[in-house]
Amino acid sequence: MANSLVTGLRTLFAVLGCAMVATLIFTIFVDGLPFRKELLTPWMAATLVDFYINVVPLAVWVLYKESTWLSAILWIILLACFGSITTCAYILMQFLKLSSQESLQDPMYYVLLRHTDKVNMEQKMKHSSVVTLRIVFVALGCLMTGTLLYTLLTDGSPFRKELFTPWMLATLIDFYINVVALSVWVYYKESNWISSIFWIILLISFGSITTCVYIAWKLFQLSPQDPAYLVLLSSGSRKQV
Repeated sequence: MANSLVTGLRTLFAVLGCAMVATLIFTIFVDGLPFRKELLTPWMAATLVDFYINVVPLAVWVLYKESTWLSAILWIILLACFGSITTCAYILMQFLKLSSQESLQDPMYYVLLRHTDKVNMEQKMKHSSVVTLRIVFVALGCLMTGTLLYTLLTDGSPFRKELFTPWMLATLIDFYINVVALSVWVYYKESNWISSIFWIILLISFGSITTCVYIAWKLFQLSPQDPAYLVLLSSGSRKQV
């Protein structure tokens, strides 16, 4: 079962990464480069804010996972520049690093956590306190809520045909591939499939607002003295730490 999960997730992220590469190449071919002022409509700007807020938890995870600041910063720059292509490449790489034993036991546990001992993990994460992360994700959630309301008030509904330019569609594909990655994590964390589906539907519907609410909620379930990396794990997996 665990082996099939690993194979399935490796395949999923390889396919999604390739799909995004193809989308990027196709969009550049049919609509040119994205660095044009006319593309930055209010809803495109709001979508980019939504996109980059969703990148933040991925970047925090990468910062935790990487053993050196240099490699962490490099991956975070790639996340900011290439979005879900980097997300898929990084996650795929983590799954490919799993040993046979790790793949058979709890692959998500080993993918999410650093390959190091508990003491080193606590030292790594002591600078990213639970309280600090609570504040960060509450603030980001409020920022996205404000952005959404402002854009609705000033530019109306986003469900208008003229808004769906090739680059908007490419951005949405990029955004939702990252949502897939976050959804896999949510499914792993939740204790039953009903709550998993509930949160995944909210992720699809409200994007980074849901991401921030979910992460903040999980952080508030931790004690301020707990190491922040525990938020990555399901309640069952925490017993292994």
